[in-house]
Amino acid sequence: MSDIAVVGAGTAGCATALLLARSGHRVVLFEQAPEPGAAGAGLLLQPTGLAVLERLGVHEALLAAGAPIDRLRCRTADGRELLDLRYGVLGPGVHGLGLHRGDLFHALYDPLAAAGVELRPGTRVRRIDDTAHGVRVAGEGPFDLVVAADGARSALRAAYGRVRPYPWGALWFIGERRGLDADTLDQVVDGTRFLAGVLPTGRELASLFFSVRADRPRECLARGLDAWRAGLAARHPAAAALAAQVTDPAFLQEARYHDVVLPALHRGRVAFIGDAGHAMSPQLGQGANLALCDAAALADCLAATSDVAAALTRFDAARRAHVRFYGQASRWMTPFFQSGRNRLAPPRDRLLGPLSRLPWVGREMVRTMAGMKAGVLRPYRPGP
Repeated sequence: MSDIAVVGAGTAGCATALLLARSGHRVVLFEQAPEPGAAGAGLLLQPTGLAVLERLGVHEALLAAGAPIDRLRCRTADGRELLDLRYGVLGPGVHGLGLHRGDLFHALYDPLAAAGVELRPGTRVRRIDDTAHGVRVAGEGPFDLVVAADGARSALRAAYGRVRPYPWGALWFIGERRGLDADTLDQVVDGTRFLAGVLPTGRELASLFFSVRADRPRECLARGLDAWRAGLAARHPAAAALAAQVTDPAFLQEARYHDVVLPALHRGRVAFIGDAGHAMSPQLGQGANLALCDAAALADCLAATSDVAAALTRFDAARRAHVRFYGQASRWMTPFFQSGRNRLAPPRDRLLGPLSRLPWVGREMVRTMAGMKAGVLRPYRPGP
């Protein structure tokens, strides 16, 4: 068994640390926050990610905390239906799960100490020392392997690969769901400059997300909250109902996105997982799901061989197609939904609805949404 350092206590880092410790490895988890916790608002877990959570033994608890999502709906502000995708076409019992990030964090972080993971909160890792005898992290080690799970702005990734910030991000808010749909991710677009959505984020909660320019994220609030809510009400009444609970602009959290592409998901004795390895725009809602799949694949590859270098080669081969497909698909879709290119809206609005209603195309769209694709015609199959 190996001595392994995991850097970052987000979804990717906690899931990896838990799986590796339960497999018998010595695992030390470094996290820069003195009191680790969740950052951000709600997220949508897909069947691929839910399968990893079931393997981790936290699936049932999260089902009880979250909101099963059966449907993704997207329409234009004037009522034209662009997408109405239902998980049920993939079989009975298939669904997504709307979840508060805090619930997912605690489900993965709280069992770590009992599993034998050594926790190092309040430890910022900006660099590592790779020696002939192993890798030293924050003065500890040597470790056989370092798992970089320190997010889209990873310090351990340094100049490796390509990292580009997206020009558009979002404002987020979590409020009481009240009478809003309990099982639907409901989105409205108006051109490519307006996108608002409501995601059930638990039994009693819902998340509002609102597309904004990353360099001017609060420009939409310049005329005040009432004017912003009025603009929502004219296009997306459900989003406006949730926004009525926003009584202070400080309630709105900012989210920015990056596009990360690496030549390989490892370099030397460092594996890059989650957003550190493949951050992308959230158009397909795959961030947490890909991170969970990374964790499972890395654990499986280390279980298959005691040679760390061979395990990392297997890990890259196991994850490459899945990660590449969603990165490319998200990169391609983003300008049609979040950009200043309004000329892309008319062809989107004319073609997307009729295409999605073709049975084969509609099913493939749902498979894509569910995280089940590794190529246009290639299914995703977990495993090393």
